[in-house]
Amino acid sequence: MARVLAIYGTRPEAVKVAPVVKSLRDSGRHEPVVAVTGQHPHLVDQIHRTLQVGADLDLRAFEPGQPLASMTARVIERASAAIAEVQPELVLVQGDTTSAFAAGMAAFYADVPLVHLEAGLRTGSRRTPFPEEMNRSLLGWITDLHLAPTVAAKQNLVGEGVADDRVVVTGNTVIDALQEVLRISPPLQDRWLAEILTGAIDRVRRPGIVTVTTHRRESWGAPMEEIFAAVSALARRYPDHRFVIPLHPNPLVRGAARTHLARRPNLHTLEPLCYPDFCRLMAASTIVMTDSGGVQEEAPSLGVPVVVLRDTTERREAVTAGTAVLAGTRASAIIQCFSELVEDEERYGRMARSVNPYGDGHAAPRCVAAIDALTGCGERLPDFVPEPVSALVAGL
Repeated sequence: MARVLAIYGTRPEAVKVAPVVKSLRDSGRHEPVVAVTGQHPHLVDQIHRTLQVGADLDLRAFEPGQPLASMTARVIERASAAIAEVQPELVLVQGDTTSAFAAGMAAFYADVPLVHLEAGLRTGSRRTPFPEEMNRSLLGWITDLHLAPTVAAKQNLVGEGVADDRVVVTGNTVIDALQEVLRISPPLQDRWLAEILTGAIDRVRRPGIVTVTTHRRESWGAPMEEIFAAVSALARRYPDHRFVIPLHPNPLVRGAARTHLARRPNLHTLEPLCYPDFCRLMAASTIVMTDSGGVQEEAPSLGVPVVVLRDTTERREAVTAGTAVLAGTRASAIIQCFSELVEDEERYGRMARSVNPYGDGHAAPRCVAAIDALTGCGERLPDFVPEPVSALVAGL
């Protein structure tokens, strides 16, 4: 039985790793061990409770206001100690966070094979997003098994010199997690959200709901000011739409929101939502506006068009498939992009019906089969190929 040490620290990582940990555990062929770095402790605990995964080790590697260099060094040190204690056959990391990069380096230094979940995403600009693009690019050089979510991600890796047989296209495990959350459908925790969602889940009754999220480091400052100015202008232009904005706790995000989001009956700012509540909000939305990578993957599974509030995206498959449109970060461009989508019913319908390129809810078993092949206890499954499926539906 192979011991697999999964190391992560943020809520998005926990969402995407949890299905793999469960599948590893259920296979009976592997012993998953979870170590959390402490970046989002309460949010990760909530994901663990929802998706029935637990942390075995708490590395306590994060401190408030920690510079990136200190954060990286501390995670490498704590992850190295965890590897020495657990003695795993494999280390598993996810995505492009500082936790993922530093834990990957610790595995490399310890000469333990590294598995990278959601490998191969690239924008082609090393500082956009920062520091994520460099984190995931450097991970590509030290990873032994690349679990790529899409064919395009695999092509990126092969183009960088990674051997074809070291890359498996699995689909994205975030779709596995989303399906599980909608299946168990826990009660809404936010009472105001429960009120606003009543009768809106089928996206037929008006007012339409527009979910807005923004938090990325490269958006801080002028780009975020532009984003919130655009949202405020759109709320004035489209009073029959409710703009629901779960605010990131970062003071820079909240400061920009306070400056631009005037009191309007159709502008609603919320405290950060728990993951199940946020999934239900997305499912009830007419449109999602976001700079989040995970939301670009989740919303298409729900048949919800995405307006991407970024100048570049590593998730180009969504734009190519027609499930998302890249609006940029200038207020005028965002307003134009949103308006064209709202006012062109044919275009909106095409986006809502487009094939989701990111997954079918079976990515985790493909990941485990790839790990089986790496450890010599099974064979990998065929690569994931997107196919038309019905949009997921959530109930209240």
